Amino acid sequence: MSIRVVIDHRTGGSSPNKLRHPEKAHRPDNPIARKPDWIRVKAPNHPVYHETRALMRSNKLVTVCEEAACPNIGECWSQRHATMMIMGEICTRACAFCNVTTGLPHALDADEPTRVAEAVARLGLRHVVITSVDRDDLEDGGAHHFARVIHAIRAAAPETTIEILTPDFLRKKNALEVVVEARPDVFNHNLETVPRLYPTIRPGARYYQSLRLLDRVKQLDASIFTKSGLMLGLGEEKMELAQVMDDLRVADVDFITMGQYLQPTVKHAPVARFVTPAEFEDYGTMARVKGFLQVSSSPLTRSSYHADADFAALRNARNARLKEDQ
Repeated sequence: MSIRVVIDHRTGGSSPNKLRHPEKAHRPDNPIARKPDWIRVKAPNHPVYHETRALMRSNKLVTVCEEAACPNIGECWSQRHATMMIMGEICTRACAFCNVTTGLPHALDADEPTRVAEAVARLGLRHVVITSVDRDDLEDGGAHHFARVIHAIRAAAPETTIEILTPDFLRKKNALEVVVEARPDVFNHNLETVPRLYPTIRPGARYYQSLRLLDRVKQLDASIFTKSGLMLGLGEEKMELAQVMDDLRVADVDFITMGQYLQPTVKHAPVARFVTPAEFEDYGTMARVKGFLQVSSSPLTRSSYHADADFAALRNARNARLKEDQ
């Protein structure tokens, strides 16, 4: 059985009467633009989609697919691919692009690493992706919890490769070292957009902190693949994207993903424009020329979309480059 799970196991559901984004309630509405034909996806109705949904519920796993309103949920769940989060379903950040609930998170669930590992083993996963909400309320930003989940999966499913998508651990001393010491196969942290747009799109983060985080991973353990993603259509310029790619290559990042930003609600940042498939192809070519081992660039690309196949391609690309260098 081939099932990809990205673990985002949020344990405390939000009240149906509670605002999902209270910090955005005062903002003026931004009308949601009509999507072009190349963005539209079919409503999920495949029988396996419903089986996957039931499986997630029975294992008490909350998915990013639902929480972040991913457009690929129908395709992925119909192939028994799902994306999960750890450390709860409430984020301490209030990014202008994100549909995840903002607020005060619940206490960490000490049993979560074991439950996640048991689910991975039971599902027979080849590759698993583990992400989380931002936990600025925790002294270590959740680093030790990430490490415990990685160790638990290694013990329960030693053949499974592990990809993590982490917060930036801003002002969390030695947090990154804790996660790297647990030795995930892929360390992903998304820059999300160009530095000029950070004050409005990602106000709680710092571009160069995120860049340094990725660079530091390679300094600590060069064998770990590093990965980062960008959303396009927020108002970025081509030359700004080229500079971000150069910054990532200086940090020796192996894999870049680029996808179209889609506005979750009228209170979120508006789509500045819909980037065409041809433009995504051009950006993908640019990234390959700049030396990334792996590139995924299309309107519907997301960080963990096709992560299992991409990891296999990434490993093959590294092996091929090593042979060329010999």
